[in-house]
Amino acid sequence: MIEDVVSVPSADGVSETFFVRPDGGDHPAVILYMDAPGIREELYGFARRIADQGYSVLLPDMYYRLGRLRFDMKTADDAVRQEMFGAMNSLSNALVMKDTAAWLSYLESAPGVRAGPVGCIGYCMSGQYVVSAAGAFPEKMGAIASLYGVGIVTDAPDSPHLLVPKIRGELYLGFAETDQWVPDNVIPDLTQALDGNKISYKLDIWPGTEHGFCFPERALYNENAAEKVWDTVFDLYKRRLQPPPS
Repeated sequence: MIEDVVSVPSADGVSETFFVRPDGGDHPAVILYMDAPGIREELYGFARRIADQGYSVLLPDMYYRLGRLRFDMKTADDAVRQEMFGAMNSLSNALVMKDTAAWLSYLESAPGVRAGPVGCIGYCMSGQYVVSAAGAFPEKMGAIASLYGVGIVTDAPDSPHLLVPKIRGELYLGFAETDQWVPDNVIPDLTQALDGNKISYKLDIWPGTEHGFCFPERALYNENAAEKVWDTVFDLYKRRLQPPPS
């Protein structure tokens, strides 16, 4: 495995980015969009796990406009949590799509990256961003995974679900059974948009889970569901990103 921390020119500066890929050869690219707590060792582990399946993985620091923020949620008090939510709310679909364009441009000449469709995965706050990326970059994004994503369906004019008609890739949408951050209308409205536009997708509501269930360091971690999510995501990537056997 080859690991680097690289400086990637982004829309409004330079983002510190973790880049991990298998030894030797070129591999399909996957962009890992961080959740609200931001860059930390737990996400590095996720990136390594994806890379171990045969992908070149980019994990950008999406808070780069605010400096180098690092949150330790194990010891976080109210002030730290408030700062984290402030950082999360500093982002928007427009800003993250500008950054996504820069990340895709970087991947075009990055070492160890095979030309072709790109995958992405986003947790929590980034569920909205990977769905937006699927619609904003339909010729690039071939396999998109959102786990307990928030903000996917809103009343705002830039709601990600409004981009559904432009999507050409395949989506996986995994939701928690209990999630205070996902209003009751989200899943019905989203499925209506996906079905109405004949988008290829799979949507799961994982029984007995709550928001954050995929992260081992969270109290709400559900190992059984989290491992099945990984299986589903890797099956999606294998079908949509890996070349067929010769």
